[in-house]
Amino acid sequence: MAKQSREHLVNVSLQLFHQYGFHATGIDKILAESGVAKNTLYRHFRSKDELILAGLRKHDENFRNWLMREVDRYESPIERLFAVFDMYEQWSRSPVFFGCIFINASAEFSDPYSPIHALCAEHKRLVKIYLRDLAIAADVVDPDNLAVQWMILLDGATTSTQVTNNSLAFQQAKAVAKNLLEPINVIA
Repeated sequence: MAKQSREHLVNVSLQLFHQYGFHATGIDKILAESGVAKNTLYRHFRSKDELILAGLRKHDENFRNWLMREVDRYESPIERLFAVFDMYEQWSRSPVFFGCIFINASAEFSDPYSPIHALCAEHKRLVKIYLRDLAIAADVVDPDNLAVQWMILLDGATTSTQVTNNSLAFQQAKAVAKNLLEPINVIA
């Protein structure tokens, strides 16, 4: 039962943090929405920051696992590389899209030494490693550089979609990505 209440707290708080922000979501709101008593919350988490970290870890794992599972459905390595843009677009069309929770959290916790900011940076690093691995599988000449470029395009399209409601942002980013991947960049 304790594990279920901890998981429930993480799920509810994660949804609230994502929708309303970390600083704007107070403990009282989390308790009201979760139906969990304050002593139960503090039995599982010593502070709101610990709860935020638990939620971000869960979201990181869920998001990256989902992305890899969906991208792996494509046949060729080059299709997988470009499918990332389609998966991000699919994610942006979900009713629970409020932008990238890691970008949002790092903005609210801007101190680079903050554990929350560090976890956000780690998420981005892990996605970039995944993109590099996709680029290696597609025989891209400079997979590290391509992974950085893809991250910039994905994060930019995510922010454009969130801030300006640009429904074409990921397809536009994908078109730019295709231009970046000229024949000279691929070993074939």
